[in-house]
Amino acid sequence: MTPTPTPPPAAQAPPPPQGAADDWLRLDQQICFTLNAASRAFNGVYRVVLKDLGLTYPQYLVMLVLWEHGGLPVKRLGEHLRLDSGTLSPLLKRLEAAGLVSRERSARDERSVEVRPTPEGVALRQRALEVPRRIVAATGFEIDEIVELSSRLHRLTAALDTAAAEGA
Repeated sequence: MTPTPTPPPAAQAPPPPQGAADDWLRLDQQICFTLNAASRAFNGVYRVVLKDLGLTYPQYLVMLVLWEHGGLPVKRLGEHLRLDSGTLSPLLKRLEAAGLVSRERSARDERSVEVRPTPEGVALRQRALEVPRRIVAATGFEIDEIVELSSRLHRLTAALDTAAAEGA
């Protein structure tokens, strides 16, 4: 009889034993679940951190893109955020009602709507500078760990996009 190995820390799920294919169907073996759980945990922290700014996490993401790029057509904004216009429209309406963005039809193409941060939206950027520092602190990670994790997640996203395009 072989001794039972010491279980790894809770944050790291053990790999399934060789030859035990059914173990791959355990919830704790699903990378998609682990990523979803991390995403939900991030959203919980962002909810607290963004409360002072009066933004939800999706609204914060919209503002990040606008602070970086200035005015953009809704379609391009959606490309940056990986969101469709049906998801973006309600977000943009709430940001507009809060006075943080303006939306207007493009003079060149009536079908296109340009979104720009208002002066109030631009001013909010200064207050938002504290958000990344608070998020980094909440992770308990060092900056180099966050950079490495981000790099790996970008590679993972690209690989999954390719797999989806090829029909997995």
